[in-house]
Amino acid sequence: MIKGITRYIRKRLGKAPVQPVAKLQILPRSEHPISRSEIPEGALKVLYRLHKAGFQAYLVGGCIRDRLLGKTPKDFDVATDATPEQVNHLFRNSRMIGRRFRIVHVRFGREIIEVTTFRGQANEDESKHLRQSDEGMLLRDNVWGNIEEDALRRDFTINALYYNVADFAIHDFTGGLEDLKSRTLRLIGDPDTRYREDPVRMLRAVRFAAKLGFHLDPATEAPIREQASLLLQVAPARMFDEVLKLFLAGHALDTFRLLKDYGLFAFLFPASAEAFKVNPTSLKLVEQALINTDQRIADERPVTPAFLYAALLWPGLELIYSDLLKNGVPPFPAMQQAGNRLLQRQQQHITIPKRFAFPMREIWDLQLKLPQRHGKRAWELLHQPRFRAAYDFLLLRETAGEATDGLAEWWTRFQDTDEAGQQRLLENLGKSPARSKTANRKRGPRRRRKPADTGSSS
Repeated sequence: MIKGITRYIRKRLGKAPVQPVAKLQILPRSEHPISRSEIPEGALKVLYRLHKAGFQAYLVGGCIRDRLLGKTPKDFDVATDATPEQVNHLFRNSRMIGRRFRIVHVRFGREIIEVTTFRGQANEDESKHLRQSDEGMLLRDNVWGNIEEDALRRDFTINALYYNVADFAIHDFTGGLEDLKSRTLRLIGDPDTRYREDPVRMLRAVRFAAKLGFHLDPATEAPIREQASLLLQVAPARMFDEVLKLFLAGHALDTFRLLKDYGLFAFLFPASAEAFKVNPTSLKLVEQALINTDQRIADERPVTPAFLYAALLWPGLELIYSDLLKNGVPPFPAMQQAGNRLLQRQQQHITIPKRFAFPMREIWDLQLKLPQRHGKRAWELLHQPRFRAAYDFLLLRETAGEATDGLAEWWTRFQDTDEAGQQRLLENLGKSPARSKTANRKRGPRRRRKPADTGSSS
């Protein structure tokens, strides 16, 4: 069987040197900590129904890896020899999704169990189910196989561990158990080819290395810097979710530093990467935002993608905004134009959905409005829907070393005091030297503008 698997890898992954295939290792129930009492009821229902219907059924991937590392798994995925159609027929509460990789989601209330069919090697008759780009990227892969082939199609050895519902043993076809012990992240097959098949694997390598505290195997690490530009081939819509996975796993700062080190960040946020070279303070802002993100996740508090993206893109926005100001564009139009230019460029790399892009831009716009506190404006700003996010962003800017002239402290005091205290804070604004000079100027009579005829009945 092992010789057959080796032949499969060489044929599937090309003529490049291939790491030796590990001998199948089976870890019986008595030698591992995974108990059925720890597996969600929905996952058990899927496993047992598939098994009773005569199909093979395994828990696979991160849930096995994390449990063996002493962590609490979040997602429980199932692999089987049943086709997506057969799985969909077995479960009324399921639906097939995806074209590039067809899978089945089985829903139990809010819980979703992802079920994948073992993938294998395409022969001539099945070539229509497998498509690759000229660069080697997999565009469609719906060729079914057996568990041995499926293990070799997975990305990293530590993610190719299978828990068998038939005997509760763990099956390891690629040496993943040994790599868990040595805390090594190793790609299955030739790394150069595997990254070309799916460039997102480079991001996954960085994410797992940061999340698990593992080191990259030298062969796995070697091609990343050279192949970082392959990320440009990935659909921008897909990249949005991948970036959230990178920065919302609780290790955002470590992930960011690895992305910069391997040259990957510049292909995700090119304008920000350029701004770091011009303005080092902007790098501090992003790092502080990621430190805050990690802390919120550790405290089990929510993190909004709009705020995260607002921080990640702010350095590039500031650079464009400053250039527009130098060219004589007034502040508010300059902010609008800078946002338009930045997002037009950014959407070529990562598509940010409108439900996040709009509040992100509101956070940016409010950075110009927060200094305007006179009269009723302070109370009006306080009741803006995005005020709290904008205020938090102002604090972030000040913490990173941006000059805000004590604006964040003023807004903090304004929120923490009563109405009388708020009135005193507003009155004190009028006593500042800058305010006094403008207040003592004599203003000419205001001319009433004649309303323009817009042709609108309203």
